[in-house]
Amino acid sequence: MADIWSLKGELTLSCSCTVFCPCVLSLGDHPPTEGQCQTWAAIRVDEGRFNDVDLSGVNVGLMIEIPGLMSRGNWTAALFVDEKASIYAVKSLTRIFSGKVGGTTHLLSILVSNFLGVQQVPISYRTEGKTRFITIDKIVEGAITPVRGKANGENVTIRNSEYWIAPDVTIARADKSRFRAFGRNWNFTGRSAEICQIDWGSR
Repeated sequence: MADIWSLKGELTLSCSCTVFCPCVLSLGDHPPTEGQCQTWAAIRVDEGRFNDVDLSGVNVGLMIEIPGLMSRGNWTAALFVDEKASIYAVKSLTRIFSGKVGGTTHLLSILVSNFLGVQQVPISYRTEGKTRFITIDKIVEGAITPVRGKANGENVTIRNSEYWIAPDVTIARADKSRFRAFGRNWNFTGRSAEICQIDWGSR
């Protein structure tokens, strides 16, 4: 029997690209602005299930390192799950983010060749005004703000893309972005970021 899963919520991502991630529009056929991609992301799961396991309210973090074109694979990845999550939730999220249960995240099973593991740590994801404040304890410190558009109160947004994370992407900038783990010490302050409303699942 196939696994049935779903995740709805918000994803905030900060990466090493200087202006905006070319992967969103080129779908991985254009290299990142720095030739390689270093990125961390956080997900606030508002509603989620994996078979009978409730994933609602769990915060998740990701680290991904891509050596060149996104579509060529050979990614390195790690997963962080909030310390408040149950062992069943951790196991479920690990299966989802390994891509092995199909659906939206299936491509991760193809593109990730080096998985560094799963850590349970305190993860905070909060919004003040339009800024997303992300903390993954002793690993990530982030403050991500959407880029303001011309129309009053609206952000610059890419709509109706085929980007795997979400069709609509709010272009953002990292007011603060530090990542320290697995021998990496990244500072992406002032660089590209994005905010997406996600609706993922096994369908």
